[in-house]
Amino acid sequence: MIKKGSKQSASSTKGIKKILISQPRPESDKSPYFDLERKHNVELVFQPFIVLEGIPAREFRKQKIDINTFSAIIFTSRNAIDHFFRMSEEMKISIGQDTKYFCITEAVALYLQKFILYRKRKVFYGADGTNKSMFDVINKHRESENFLYVCSENQQDNEIVSWLKNSNCAFQLAYMYRTISNDITGVFSKQDFHVICFFTPSGVKSLLDNFPDFKQNGTVFGTFGSNTAKAVEDSGFKLDIKVPSPQKPSMVAGLDQFLSAEKPVKK
Repeated sequence: MIKKGSKQSASSTKGIKKILISQPRPESDKSPYFDLERKHNVELVFQPFIVLEGIPAREFRKQKIDINTFSAIIFTSRNAIDHFFRMSEEMKISIGQDTKYFCITEAVALYLQKFILYRKRKVFYGADGTNKSMFDVINKHRESENFLYVCSENQQDNEIVSWLKNSNCAFQLAYMYRTISNDITGVFSKQDFHVICFFTPSGVKSLLDNFPDFKQNGTVFGTFGSNTAKAVEDSGFKLDIKVPSPQKPSMVAGLDQFLSAEKPVKK
């Protein structure tokens, strides 16, 4: 069990048995996470590391952004999509049918079906889930579009912002939600984990907010997205599972490949 300032003892366990997924438990029993659990005889524990708080419309108006003046929207997460359409509804804004949507992955792009007639809209996404692949798609449209990058108030993607600036894109950041570290001490007080999977830089921050003196001690870290990977490495931790990639398009695929290799937890 982890206490603040203490070291984790997971590395002393032979084999990988418990994996912590820092996201909510999937609503469907058909989630590939549960297939992974059965295939490798491991236990998956789902615990969100962050809490999202929507910025209310009255506060968003202070940013002086007219959403309808933008011809293209950039989404790097489903959360961004949720809050974009929430904000549009709160402000009674109708999004034009000609609006283009640029998404980090196909999964994020498909999530737009919850809000728009997907087949009748112009939706683009990166080939392999990396920022670079999304840049390749945006680059083909950068001279003719005015981009709105929907992001968290405290977690905009610096790599994306830098690329948009250096590529002379017309763009603006739209802060529509903020991330807050969740209290995760309870889940760690009950059990140790051999693998911890992070999905956002804020998730890494949450771990350190809860356990400032956290020691990795052989715990396997997995990350989704280049910025999350950078946050792990910048914090001085070792990274073993890095997705997405052409061979590992999802966290499930990355875990499956890692577990299939029967790589022992290092001491």
